[in-house]
Amino acid sequence: MSLYVFHRGLIMLCWMGCCCCVVLPDSPGSQPGVQPHHLHCTACFLEDVLAAMREALEDDGQLTPGGATLFGMCAASGSLAVLMDLAKDAKRKLGGTVELLHPTEVFLVEEEDDREAVILDFHIPQSPLLQHKFVLLLALESPFSGGDSDQITFTSQSLLPNTQVVCMSDGTQYVLLTGQASMEHQRWMLSIDSKSPNMSRHFLSSLFCERSNVTPVLLFSLEEDIRFVPLSGLSQPISFLCELRRFLSDSLPHKSPHVPPLRRESLQAPPPISLDLSSSESVLAELINSSAPTVFSFTGSTYHVHRGELAMPPGLLDELRHGLEQNLLQIREVLRDKDNGQRSIKRLQRLWELCAFPKVDPASGESQYCAFLLLKAMKTVGREMLPQLRATRAEPRPTAREATCRLRSLTVSLERFVVGPNTANINNCHGRCAFPLEKTVNHAVLLNAHIESGNVHERSPCCVPFAYESLEVVDLNEHGTLFFTHPDMVAKECGCR
Repeated sequence: MSLYVFHRGLIMLCWMGCCCCVVLPDSPGSQPGVQPHHLHCTACFLEDVLAAMREALEDDGQLTPGGATLFGMCAASGSLAVLMDLAKDAKRKLGGTVELLHPTEVFLVEEEDDREAVILDFHIPQSPLLQHKFVLLLALESPFSGGDSDQITFTSQSLLPNTQVVCMSDGTQYVLLTGQASMEHQRWMLSIDSKSPNMSRHFLSSLFCERSNVTPVLLFSLEEDIRFVPLSGLSQPISFLCELRRFLSDSLPHKSPHVPPLRRESLQAPPPISLDLSSSESVLAELINSSAPTVFSFTGSTYHVHRGELAMPPGLLDELRHGLEQNLLQIREVLRDKDNGQRSIKRLQRLWELCAFPKVDPASGESQYCAFLLLKAMKTVGREMLPQLRATRAEPRPTAREATCRLRSLTVSLERFVVGPNTANINNCHGRCAFPLEKTVNHAVLLNAHIESGNVHERSPCCVPFAYESLEVVDLNEHGTLFFTHPDMVAKECGCR
């Protein structure tokens, strides 16, 4: 159901918890004909920003070279202290006390010197008990690339200091601007200048256009001793799933642009299993012990999980706990040899913390749900990253022996999978079927002998799969969490037929 809210020349269209602001032509101060501004809306937006802040700093608090680039910080940037404070809050178990506000209105105005400025209106909570530290964050949809490095100057009476400089270069995705430490500035008028007029004009148009690729939000950190209902509204499972997406994205191969798409609806599968409090012990036990690869799928750009919970008996919880500990040790060992492995290890550690799965005491329903998904994810990553599988994917020039029928890696695309691998390695069989035939059947042996006797017009035995395993899909959508099992999807062994 859609909801239309009218407010001071503003239409706000809300659906499924996601709002887009549209400035009407007669809004005060707005220019006629200016296109509406659509807010970036995703359940993981705040979690992604906090993760970037955590990873921009070393354990000792020093800014990493990659962090300086990611946040556009110049050598003497005054935003470093703010980044450190926010990152410190972000390192807490569930995101700390960092909250965000989207602007209620965005429009362009002309200043006295005929330059354009952008105005951002925020509805800031009014309470003398709340002590805010405001930071204006401008988040690019994707990292800056393809342009010359440039310094951009932002000026506003709402900033402290009023003028702040950002160094844009390839890889910059976030701009942090420190705000006044008060609650009086609900309207921020921001002027943007750079050595390249095109750069400042691009930033202004990106903040205010129909398909904006720059999202402005106001971040603030709350004092630890103040009780406050989080504006972000992210539950433990949602925070966990956001971190799980980043872990899988780092650890698994990315989609190849040359792979043709595959519609999952065309695949055979039994009815899905609902992962909730009604899930049976036997079904969960089978899924926990399964070694099949798993794909995590989110429907749409936002998702709402209806209280992800499971109810496992003590014996099954022990099996889950054993599987988690065993796979955690294996994954950590493999990640140490991988590029960006330390970042993946830290993300894995945070997943474990968000999971909150106790070593001895009974786990809550939400912890069981997160622990189950973490186990399935670790099994998939371990399968992809084991040394022998990496060697198989390298696929060196085959020797005469290797040219015979054998299993090789084959990656196919999965349509619109946002979380987890958006490709699946289903393997395939390649090579010659020549005497002596291995892993074959009597028909192929007789057929091969018949052809070698001079009957060359018959079909030769073919190198084909003859053993398969399933591909599992965790589908999270507005109705809950569904578990699909697609049988006979991944080739396990090859033979001549």
